[in-house]
Amino acid sequence: MRRRVGPILIVILLAGIAVAYKYLDPAVVPIFPRCPFRLLTGYLCPGCGSQRAIHRLLNLDIAGAWRMNPLLVIALPYLLAGLILQPLSHRSDIGARLRERLYGYRASVVALVVIVLFWIGRNIVA
Repeated sequence: MRRRVGPILIVILLAGIAVAYKYLDPAVVPIFPRCPFRLLTGYLCPGCGSQRAIHRLLNLDIAGAWRMNPLLVIALPYLLAGLILQPLSHRSDIGARLRERLYGYRASVVALVVIVLFWIGRNIVA
């Protein structure tokens, strides 16, 4: 019983956050935190616009989410695949190999390079 309480609470918490982001626009409602990096430097970080992008995705506005943060729109399916592969990697060798290929050391280095290039690029273009 105790092993199930943690995941259930996490699902309830995430559902509550999703409801808040669906109905409350972070661009308008002041309860959402602002980016400390942008406040201090004036530059965009890789996550800037993510809250507004999540709001738009939950309201099925993919183009609007793309304008807010294209990296988030691209990364969400990748991150969701990781959540799905996590339990599968413990049950099969194929799942474990796939998870290692997509989320192992090399993949982490590639992800880091993509994030840094996006960070630099969005500040050059902006």
